[in-house]
Amino acid sequence: MDITKLSGEARARRSAEMREFLRSRRARVSPADVGMAAGDVRSRRTPGLRREEVAVLAGVGVSWYTWLEQGREINVSGEVLDAIARVLRLDAAEREHLYLLAGLNPPRLPPVTGRQVPDGLRQVIDSWLPHPAYLMDRHWNLVAVNRAAEVVFGYGEDDHNCLVTFFSSARYRASLCHWRDAAQAIVGQFRADAARYPDDPEFGRLAADMCAVSPEFAEIWAEHDISDATRGTKSVAHPEAGELTFAYTTLTLPDLPGHRLMLHTPSSGTDTGEKVAALLGVAVG
Repeated sequence: MDITKLSGEARARRSAEMREFLRSRRARVSPADVGMAAGDVRSRRTPGLRREEVAVLAGVGVSWYTWLEQGREINVSGEVLDAIARVLRLDAAEREHLYLLAGLNPPRLPPVTGRQVPDGLRQVIDSWLPHPAYLMDRHWNLVAVNRAAEVVFGYGEDDHNCLVTFFSSARYRASLCHWRDAAQAIVGQFRADAARYPDDPEFGRLAADMCAVSPEFAEIWAEHDISDATRGTKSVAHPEAGELTFAYTTLTLPDLPGHRLMLHTPSSGTDTGEKVAALLGVAVG
């Protein structure tokens, strides 16, 4: 489908339909539906998601999503449309409609999910069981997650970015012990990463989008603190196993510049190892 060959009147109708369709789908999804932390609902004009919330949860820029919802003629990809469809809880027919409105042919098969990870690295992540391990890129997007990280931290298919999940997920927030201290550390780590890539605008975009949807992130970001992400301690209150405490180590990967491998081991003097093994149904080595 070539949207540029449509008449001016047809493009105007398509833009209007895109605008009304996305607004209506956004209005029917509440923050609780997508697991967002509770905010000040009194300031909302509608009970649905705000534009900036859809953008952040889908991993796209707020301005770009606004232009899409306004029906402007912008470049779109199937991957981005699928992310928006996921956030807005579109069914198969609605997803196809979104593709058509954007001027793309709907895919006949479900999209391939996940990013390519070298086989050797994938083996390391999986073999770290029964301890949590995951890989993220320089923008803190989750690239690979092992089963222990899914079970312990609750990472699922809707969690595409560690920073977004930390500040937007009510589930993740409820599970993390000493949330405020962890929030200051993670924002400091993200700011330090942003300084390493001064020519990469994605850091500024992501920070701006997070400030728009999370007053707590905006408050901590304004403090300009810097933290070391090399090692530390992470404690979670698991709904089944109780408190779990890990020491984590961050490894950089020369073959994947900007990527970091996060490896967690049970803190000494705790029963975290036994609890995690029980959750995974494996024997303690």
